[in-house]
Amino acid sequence: MSEITKIILNSGKEQSPKRFHPWIFSGAIKKVPENLKNGDVVEVYSSKDEYLATGHYQKGSIMVRIFSFEKVVPNASFWKSKIQSAFNCRQSIGLTNNENTNVYRLVYAEGDGLPGLVIDYYNGTAVIQAHSIGMYRERDHIVEALKEVYGAKLKAVYDKSKESLGSGSKVLSENIDSELKNGYLFGSGSEEEVLENGHRFYIDWEEGQKTGFFIDQRENRKLVAEYARDKKVLDCFCYAGGFSTYALKAGASEVHSVDSSKTAIKLTDTNIKLNFGEGTKQTSFVEDAFDFLGKNSSEYDMMIIDPPAFAKHRDARHQAVMGYKRLNALAIQGIKPGGIIFTFSCSQVVDKYLFHGAITAAAIETGRNVRILKYLSQPADHPISIYHPEGEYLKGMVLYVE
Repeated sequence: MSEITKIILNSGKEQSPKRFHPWIFSGAIKKVPENLKNGDVVEVYSSKDEYLATGHYQKGSIMVRIFSFEKVVPNASFWKSKIQSAFNCRQSIGLTNNENTNVYRLVYAEGDGLPGLVIDYYNGTAVIQAHSIGMYRERDHIVEALKEVYGAKLKAVYDKSKESLGSGSKVLSENIDSELKNGYLFGSGSEEEVLENGHRFYIDWEEGQKTGFFIDQRENRKLVAEYARDKKVLDCFCYAGGFSTYALKAGASEVHSVDSSKTAIKLTDTNIKLNFGEGTKQTSFVEDAFDFLGKNSSEYDMMIIDPPAFAKHRDARHQAVMGYKRLNALAIQGIKPGGIIFTFSCSQVVDKYLFHGAITAAAIETGRNVRILKYLSQPADHPISIYHPEGEYLKGMVLYVE
């Protein structure tokens, strides 16, 4: 391997990496060396030539994503050790050999010291999404590491980085988009039936959203089941019908599943049939959730409000907060007295305090008495590095409405 390029920070900017924060912002860098390309491995030094960290360089606001705070040679052995560490974490919480759950997140970016990389495991198939050019270029090492860690249990590795990197992204100016396409890096097979807490779900990682399933709601789906018995439940933005399935299995009197996507509703119907066969107490609606809530919210004892991210960038944050307020005001205004609402935000730029403020404003607007029963977040296979609080993207609240 050729000598690793050095990046020098401005005076006083070494404190962030010394506190183990994994991002180096463009304003902290004294000068970007010539001929440095997106995805190159770089070493970060203070203005006094003190080694600080090693990571991937990429043009943009975040210029270096750190994967080691010790001097390393990022070879096959190094990447294997990082994947093994992530696996050990999931093993310690009982996910790697669980007869009732065989789907989980193996690698959660900064939370596992691998910024720019997400890997989800679906009953023998690992689905990779690179969110940085550097991690995209490490795919061969990552695949070999997965083979070593899982052994014969690994049936396939599918790369789905086209969606996460995107051919229109500014960082792809070096023609990487000409080779950017989804596909199998090992093995084959386009779909899988998985188990989550004993519930069956059909996963299509090739055509489905994200890597195929929203694994991050596993524990929140389990909690919904604890509240759902004998209730008429509305599952808004249902996608694959995860919350709907849990509510039905737990004894809900009736479940309505709503999504504006015909593809999502088809997937919901598939999963309902997979778990219950024909003739269930569940009905699907292809309709905008805002419109549906405006017309029908007074029917329900319980609602799940789990929209896609309303904001992916800070400049859209205010509009997103207003969207959460409007959506939750419709739910709070309409739900039956004594009703329970599970409400979520997965917008990383809308932190839990902003989200709380939006829900409070929605409650004030309705004039109803609202109690917070519980705060919700992402599960343990989406760990948050103590040095990177930005990794807490999923916020949720359980509300009781008089």
